[in-house]
Amino acid sequence: METAALLRSVILATLVVAGQLSYPSPPRARGAETMTFEQAVRRIPSRTLPEFWVGDVTGLAARFEKLTRCDVTTIARSPGGRPIHLIAYGARENLKSSANYNSAVGARERSAYLDKAARQRPVILFVGPVHGHEVEALTGLVNLAHILQTGKDLRGRNQPKIHELASRCRLLIIPEGNPDGIARLKPRALHGMEDADVRFWGQGTWGDDTFCGWPGAKRQHPMAGDNVGFLGCYFNEKGINPMHDEFFDPMGPEAPAILKVAREEAPDLTVSLHSHESRPAILRPAYVPLEIQKDVRSLAERCYALLAERGLPHGGLFEAVPEAGKFPAPFNLTSAMYHISGANSFTFECPHGINGRCQVSLEEILDIQLTLYEAMMRHEISKKGP
Repeated sequence: METAALLRSVILATLVVAGQLSYPSPPRARGAETMTFEQAVRRIPSRTLPEFWVGDVTGLAARFEKLTRCDVTTIARSPGGRPIHLIAYGARENLKSSANYNSAVGARERSAYLDKAARQRPVILFVGPVHGHEVEALTGLVNLAHILQTGKDLRGRNQPKIHELASRCRLLIIPEGNPDGIARLKPRALHGMEDADVRFWGQGTWGDDTFCGWPGAKRQHPMAGDNVGFLGCYFNEKGINPMHDEFFDPMGPEAPAILKVAREEAPDLTVSLHSHESRPAILRPAYVPLEIQKDVRSLAERCYALLAERGLPHGGLFEAVPEAGKFPAPFNLTSAMYHISGANSFTFECPHGINGRCQVSLEEILDIQLTLYEAMMRHEISKKGP
């Protein structure tokens, strides 16, 4: 039985790296099948996280008030009353638009939505954790904002290449895609913890303290009711997972706010930033044209080459394929981003640094995030020519 379970996990992990699944695989060793909140809190390591690490929404507004080179606005408030910020860097080019993207595609004239080729600078949208325990992206994006302001990350390390590349782009940063979920994460980082901790803080538990797990946590949505125990960080205070909101009739405020930014700004490239136990991976975007998949794959090649050059781990390349099979990929927030803005949209998975899995330091996690951002800017700038 243990051999079969291990084989199943290996197969699922392989599919994730290949881009055939959009979410991290279940842990190889399932560990405890139940956990109470008190037990979970006792498992949090006794440690002091470094100053460059940002694992909470507390103090974010004060940080962002210091950004004089960016425009910072609040685009929505979560059900818990927490702000969702947009940090905009670089001038916006006002180009004519006469149709929404869907209609422009129907007209066989995408430029009716926006002539992106006419822009002088590419527009890139970064969406921070919509799953609140995946704070690796929050740390990365807050450091990116600090680089835009000072040229240095929060370690005090100069980042001249990122700063120079950013000056040639318009960057849109949504640091906290699900502030309610982030606020629920007591450890502030899952680094150095176990698979069972990811399952507890990520998907939560049922009323009898058994793990909801992946993908079981998606079988009930909203995650609300007497059968719910600890509400995992996947969800906002109303039990909505923004990655799987009802995009045509939204249940929560996060996804509509994110998509409104995409619709109005018409980004060239956008990423939904996630984390898992395995190596860094750019996943295959679902329900987008094969040409978009191939472009994202070429970005993955660029990103993985930079990671390897810097001695950092990375996953394998996905294959561009149409949706098919008994269990096709879900149409999620990443898919919706393309269909509302025409952006080359993808999901990135960063390692947590879980014991026994892809073990990376907190500094390496930040370097992985910054390397991805650099690769994205290089990729889009290269399309504009010399």
